[in-house]
Amino acid sequence: MGLLDVLDARLGDGLESLLCAHHARRLRKLGWGSVFSSETGWWTLRRPVRSGNRIDVLIDGHEVLPAIASAITSARRSVHLAGWCASPDFRLTRTPGSPTLRELLAVAAERVPVRVLLWAGPPVPLFEPTRSRVLAAQREFTRGSAVSCVVDSRERTLHCHHEKIVVVDDSVAFVGGMDLTALDGDRHDTASHPPREPLGWHDLGARLEGPVVADVAEHFRQRWEEIAKETLPQPSPSSPVGSSSAQLVRTIPERTYEFADRGEFSLLDSYLRALRSASQLVYVENQFLWSPEVIEVLIDKLRNPPDPRFRVVLVLPRKPSNGADTTRGQLGRLLDADDGNHRLIAATLSSHDGQTSSSVYVHAKLAVVDDRWLSLGSANLNEHSLFNDTEVNVVTDDPEIARDTRLRLWSEHLQLPQSEVSGPPHEVVDTLWRPTLNSTGRHRITALPGVSRRASRLQGPLRGLLVDG
Repeated sequence: MGLLDVLDARLGDGLESLLCAHHARRLRKLGWGSVFSSETGWWTLRRPVRSGNRIDVLIDGHEVLPAIASAITSARRSVHLAGWCASPDFRLTRTPGSPTLRELLAVAAERVPVRVLLWAGPPVPLFEPTRSRVLAAQREFTRGSAVSCVVDSRERTLHCHHEKIVVVDDSVAFVGGMDLTALDGDRHDTASHPPREPLGWHDLGARLEGPVVADVAEHFRQRWEEIAKETLPQPSPSSPVGSSSAQLVRTIPERTYEFADRGEFSLLDSYLRALRSASQLVYVENQFLWSPEVIEVLIDKLRNPPDPRFRVVLVLPRKPSNGADTTRGQLGRLLDADDGNHRLIAATLSSHDGQTSSSVYVHAKLAVVDDRWLSLGSANLNEHSLFNDTEVNVVTDDPEIARDTRLRLWSEHLQLPQSEVSGPPHEVVDTLWRPTLNSTGRHRITALPGVSRRASRLQGPLRGLLVDG
């Protein structure tokens, strides 16, 4: 390592230490300091755990989008939607003659109340969706329809309302990473990910039924009442409909809403507890990976593996929309911690048909730990999602759901039947993931380019220190 690399690494370490110390002071003042303790476990203690749920994990747009459309079409009491961005002209299915989102909601609004809560966009047009685009969408959603659409501009500086939730009749809810828009990329894609321009799109969602739906509905109600100034009935947990326990976890920055004036950071708490509890496997699919708090836990696990079978598998985009250098630098730190022991895999997705190829953008926000814990929602693993944006994830400790989801994803990514990826995770990583990444053939998974041991990770800490109050 040259002098420049040493200086870069030391500066990065110093900035990250400052950022972590700042986060610790901030949350300690807000009564959330215990997040940074060494506590483990599958549940945060700050949110209710609901039993008796049904959780269906939906993979890629061809599963997520039609399920949302079907639920809205079947609505009998209400439709509530909150998102980072939603486009009136977006079609949730590619069936000929299928309605646009505006048309779908307008028809539903003829029989039930339909409420749409959108982030207002940045106050200055530095990035999408611009405020003018959001206001135009608001006008279009409400034009000639009974749809109620309001915009929420209570974001922290350079941050946003990032959650993506749909609640129908207070009886079914969708939580995940899927935005109902083609902005930044076409969300319609299948498990086969055929090559297409400009890129493919990999994303996830969860369809929820049972008592946990009331927590999703309550989150929407709390935000809606403050922004729209309309009182909604408080939802009550429904009767059990399944066998899974679930917990809704959130990021709500302080001084954003009166209902959580001191903020809520149960999502961060949930992640850190589960990652500290990991003994054999951490599997992550995420758009970003630059949270130093998360990285420190993974570094400790790689340096002091709790079991010889312990493995970390990361699936990230080839070129994230921002923060690429920060993610690469953090991966460099993880590689150093792994120190050639081959416990770490860092991969991205691509698509080939023999003649053409394209990248598959990883927009999913999922983690599976030890096939015992699963978290899925809107939160990226960066300071935005864990400290400063509004986010919603659903967590379950149902081992059947966790393992089944991982096997479905590994089958899709490795392009193999589930029966061939169902062995012990460490053996599948060592005998299938790693040889595939190291081969010269065309495969769905490829080694993440640009990963090096150089700690080029200054962008994230600098941004965090500048805009995180």
